[in-house]
Amino acid sequence: MRLTRVHVDMPLSAGLELALPENAAAHLSRVLRLTVGDDCVLFNGDGIDYAARITAMGKRELRVTVASGREVDNESPLALTLLQGIARGEKMDLILQKATELGVNAIAPLWAQRSEVKLDEARAEKRLAHWRGVVTSACEQCGRARVPDVAAPVSLSVALGALPAGGLRLILDPEGELALGTLTVDDEARVVLAVGPEGGWSPADREQLRAAGFQGLKLGPRILRTETAGLAAIAALQSRLGDLA
Repeated sequence: MRLTRVHVDMPLSAGLELALPENAAAHLSRVLRLTVGDDCVLFNGDGIDYAARITAMGKRELRVTVASGREVDNESPLALTLLQGIARGEKMDLILQKATELGVNAIAPLWAQRSEVKLDEARAEKRLAHWRGVVTSACEQCGRARVPDVAAPVSLSVALGALPAGGLRLILDPEGELALGTLTVDDEARVVLAVGPEGGWSPADREQLRAAGFQGLKLGPRILRTETAGLAAIAALQSRLGDLA
């Protein structure tokens, strides 16, 4: 069966008749090749999948009627935030896509001292829109009805200053003081995982992270690339503390 879930950034409710936004209409008609009378599933990030049927199509318009809503219960009990050093091009897309599939709640892209990617304000705005599109598409594919937040890229110090109080804060470190099997979380089950850019964390970065309460987590004896490290750690944390048991 073809996957027919599509995200729409608009209010949805049972009985509603509406024209879909251009990008959603194009996905259903041109990519999935649905036509009048075909069923689809819409979601807007409120945690509900809305069953709908296509009622009319034109060159630039696709109209649907929403039949019903069904609450989706597939979010992890572990509230996991990924602080991710910005990586180049497709590497960053891969990280965002797979982190979404693995159940992260929020992603905060950041610049560290050894970051190799530099973006001016205009490019940063375009990249943010692209990254949010990657995350939304990942939700369409994996069945999540709540879309993880992707924050605007900022420096490490600003990202650390924006973190809420509490929770377990981790950086990967082959010589870290924590082992996966001994981890515990507070009642709210919150974890913040910091993963460095392609150049790794500098000593100054590590000092900032340690001062902000981050502890080293031993995930193995090898040094992992940025596109591997976070995903491996997220999977391990979800297995230990979340819903991949």
